[in-house]
Amino acid sequence: MEASTAESTEQYVNEHPDIKRCLRKGLINYSSLARLVVKDLGIQKKTSKEAVLIAARRMQDRLQKQAVSDKDVVDILKRSELEIHTKVAVFTVEKAAIATVLKSEASVRRKGAMFYLVEGSKSYTLIVQEEDATSIRKSVGNSLINQHKECALINVKSPKDIENVVGALAYLTGLFAEHGVNIVEMMSCWTDNIFVVKEKDVNKAFGFLRM
Repeated sequence: MEASTAESTEQYVNEHPDIKRCLRKGLINYSSLARLVVKDLGIQKKTSKEAVLIAARRMQDRLQKQAVSDKDVVDILKRSELEIHTKVAVFTVEKAAIATVLKSEASVRRKGAMFYLVEGSKSYTLIVQEEDATSIRKSVGNSLINQHKECALINVKSPKDIENVVGALAYLTGLFAEHGVNIVEMMSCWTDNIFVVKEKDVNKAFGFLRM
């Protein structure tokens, strides 16, 4: 079934975080937004602009109510600490290589080095320091699916009440998107929200995460 103009408008706004953020803050000219949406979506109906205007206003009302919870998120982030590791490598390997992966993990952990292991439905992701990358690459051999070099790991270490704050992780990932920083890998463990980015982006990420 074809989506209504209102549904198409909401989808359009959700797909454009910069517009969504301005809409939430009341910084959008509705007429300009309506013309943009109608043009980009190729909507031809005469009543489309009015429908977009109505949908945008209703969406803004909902977003401004959500903004109250954003204050709670910002408060949590102001009380969070940032832990950054540079010279990080990320490997994605087949699940058949589990024995090798566990052996590598034991070896790396024995010397007290960093090792993160994430299990997916069809693969494992390993996050290690670059000094251990060569040996791990050799050990997994043909089981290697993908790898990323020259990365940095950013751990946002928050107070324990973050688990009661709705939208904290969404807010964090939104910051990366709004500043044009690609997240290579991410994971969450209670009060830790961990992001892996390219090393060239770490200073930018540090800037917008430091509240």
